[in-house]
Amino acid sequence: MDSESLPGSLEHVSGTGVVLTPEQKAALQVSLVILQGHYRFKRVLFWGKILGIHADYYIAQGIGQDEMHDKKNLYSLNCIDWNLLPPATDSSIAELTLIKGRFMGDPSHEYEFTKIKKTGTDDEAQEEEILVKCKEETRLAATIAVIDRDVAVVPRGAYLKTPLSQVEKNRSFQGLSVSEAVKIRSYFHLSEPTHLKKKTLLQQADLDPSFDFLDTLEEDIPKGSWSLQTERGSSLVVLRSLLWLGLTCYHIPCTSQYGYIYMGFGEKNMDLPFML
Repeated sequence: MDSESLPGSLEHVSGTGVVLTPEQKAALQVSLVILQGHYRFKRVLFWGKILGIHADYYIAQGIGQDEMHDKKNLYSLNCIDWNLLPPATDSSIAELTLIKGRFMGDPSHEYEFTKIKKTGTDDEAQEEEILVKCKEETRLAATIAVIDRDVAVVPRGAYLKTPLSQVEKNRSFQGLSVSEAVKIRSYFHLSEPTHLKKKTLLQQADLDPSFDFLDTLEEDIPKGSWSLQTERGSSLVVLRSLLWLGLTCYHIPCTSQYGYIYMGFGEKNMDLPFML
């Protein structure tokens, strides 16, 4: 959610239980403006909150020139003081499945888990267990990266791709029509596409390369991993992820107002295939 329109945006998703106290809202409005000036971000988003046992992490994203690739994540424990998170690596993302349990709320907390390492050639390969330590700060950065990859959502046309392959916010976006806003195919993942690259040239012929450069939610596996509902007499569309419980996206048809926020435990719903 854009920090400049945070109070109003939070009202649109309050029906799902996404709420902040008046003190937290006031602190965020001031601190995010200071944050943007300090790091010279193009704009700042309030990404959401990951609930911990002893404390909660409030997450902000600083956006640079490229809306999809030039992002920096920061966290705060009090909505005032912000700390820059290290970039998530492929190894830290792969290790997420090995770390069990909730976040503690302490960035310096260390998790210990065993990892299988193979040594030797194919015929004489041996497996050994090695003890690996991971700080909660690293786990936090990896979790945010995976949630963004899996369920960061924007309406079709909200972003465009320039001839230089840079992703920018579409300033002329005036929202989806009411009939299009209630279709799951009208919403895209704001992450590197995977299904789009597998489409044939014939399937890509009807796509606009400026707008249709992302994967649609319609292609998500398993099917039914999104809940789409209309509220206020179809004047508000709300999307909820069943894969990452706590991710909520909203869009007001025929306007440029949209956004998403995550408020949850930072744990993927691995039971989803059995729930559908």
